[in-house]
Amino acid sequence: MKAQVKWVDQERFLGLTDSNNSVVMDADKNAKSAPSPMEMILMGLGGCSSVDVVSILQKARQNVIDCHVDIQAERADAVPAIFTKIHLNFVVKGSNVKESQVKRAVELSADKYCSVALMLGKGGVEITHGFEIVEA
Repeated sequence: MKAQVKWVDQERFLGLTDSNNSVVMDADKNAKSAPSPMEMILMGLGGCSSVDVVSILQKARQNVIDCHVDIQAERADAVPAIFTKIHLNFVVKGSNVKESQVKRAVELSADKYCSVALMLGKGGVEITHGFEIVEA
């Protein structure tokens, strides 16, 4: 896997992937023209975990029609302002979705499959999870 990050202007950068995709990042807190690099990490964590949860639920034949994850993070007060705690709350929408299956999917993602979560956890970030099911 390879990537390149190129300075565009001010505190804005363009990330280019080996798979020919790109994303703009902006570290200027006032400009808000693009996600910051730290926001990209949260979105990467949410994306990785969500892929796992939805895939596991589909394999368990759960009738899921929508899923999103709300992510809250705390950062250290000193530089480097690393993440210290992250909480992910999955909201799964479907009909007759079993609580036990959602719990299992979230746990498998957190403990076994999500590379981003496992990497952050090994780096000392406290990651917690929750979920809710919305009947469709």
